[in-house]
Amino acid sequence: MRTNGVSFSISRHAEWAPGLTGPEAWQQWAQAPFAIQPGEEPGVRAMPAMLRRRAGFLGKMALEVAYQCLDGRTDIPTVFCSRHGEVARSLDLLSDLARGEPLSPTAFSMSVHNAIAGLLSIARSDRANQLALAAGAATIEHAVIEACGMMADGAPMVLLVACDGPLPALFASFQDCEEQPYAWAWLLTPAGDGAVSLSWSASAKAPSTGMPAGLEVARFQLRGARRLERNDGRMRWSWSRDA
Repeated sequence: MRTNGVSFSISRHAEWAPGLTGPEAWQQWAQAPFAIQPGEEPGVRAMPAMLRRRAGFLGKMALEVAYQCLDGRTDIPTVFCSRHGEVARSLDLLSDLARGEPLSPTAFSMSVHNAIAGLLSIARSDRANQLALAAGAATIEHAVIEACGMMADGAPMVLLVACDGPLPALFASFQDCEEQPYAWAWLLTPAGDGAVSLSWSASAKAPSTGMPAGLEVARFQLRGARRLERNDGRMRWSWSRDA
């Protein structure tokens, strides 16, 4: 793995958001994007109901695309990434603390950043390496670097799952983009034909605004675009695709 960039191939992918529940719908969105609104939850029928009920809206989106992308495969290392994670659950817990009310053990256990990964591991009895990360506006890029690091250490493929959603109203003033609900998963393999590359360099340019990073990158992939550049206020992230 290079120190100034990584390359990889995407052998399989899956996406889910309210109102966008199939490949054709996502291709249409990629050609003419619109703001995705909160709505129905995915079914996550592949997961036992007892475990599925523990997941919130964000978790169910992530689990839905993870199951679709894995398609029965096991022993695949996984990187889960979300800029904000289960922030709504965390806010509810903090509000309960402020009111002096007891905390729900289930709500607390599902508010931590690796909770979704844990549910998937338990449901599938899969002991493959899993990690969860958040890295601000560059969360997607750092997740890709982590996944490529796993492949450089010998993993033949790695599942990357990205998900996020709108912030609670209390945090609305801190938004730097138009947060929307979405989840997508890529099954990454070492770079081959049509590989995607990610490189980076220092940059003080203002952060990219408008569409969330996860949706920007999803659109880049779905359209088969040749290039995408993003800034997070510290780094310039350059995505490219081989012809």
